[in-house]
Amino acid sequence: MTYTSVLSTKGQVTIPQEIRLRLGLKEGDRIEFVAEGEHTIIRPARSEKNPFDAYIGALGGFRSRKEVNAWLRNLRGHEDSEEDR
Repeated sequence: MTYTSVLSTKGQVTIPQEIRLRLGLKEGDRIEFVAEGEHTIIRPARSEKNPFDAYIGALGGFRSRKEVNAWLRNLRGHEDSEEDR
């Protein structure tokens, strides 16, 4: 399927509704243009922020590998071995 749009004097285009729906775009979303050889890809802009950053520090700190292993065993319902103490 091919869709067209007209470039305004300000360099703006309207993205056809079918394409906005396909990409899940809504008002205020950012898009990026990726040049790959002779083709240009338009896609939703990827967030620069790592979504896992919000979980940094959630588990507290471990001082050693033994503490990590003991925590994992406990999480899994296993008893601590002598070497983990």
